[in-house]
Amino acid sequence: MQLTPYLFFNGRCEEAIEFYKSALGAKVDMLMRFSESPEQSKNPECVPSDPNKIMHASWRVGDALMMGSDGITGDKPEFKGFALSLTAKSEAEAKTMFEALAKGGKVTQPLVKTFFSPAFGMLQDRFGIGWMIMATA
Repeated sequence: MQLTPYLFFNGRCEEAIEFYKSALGAKVDMLMRFSESPEQSKNPECVPSDPNKIMHASWRVGDALMMGSDGITGDKPEFKGFALSLTAKSEAEAKTMFEALAKGGKVTQPLVKTFFSPAFGMLQDRFGIGWMIMATA
């Protein structure tokens, strides 16, 4: 069994993927726009006003799979009650990831030494996704 986060970015999915590529070295496995769906004529109500928006994408951060979409809702996405956790191999790597993800976001716990990690911090990235970054001890 594998648990995979699926994030709806309400029109900013491509921007988010590019950000994660830059900040974390994410690698895109698959990306399909609404205009590329073989089923769009069967479900016209499922096509947003901009057919170039992302219907489905999957990408990897290290070995972890993530998925996302622009969705078809008009509401601002709210990512509450969870955080994505990244474990770095070193303090330097943790600092690099933390600083990259924090650009345009909000630091909620600066990267500090704790009893369980030489470098641990929390933030919300520019899309509102919560992240916990820690280095292995």
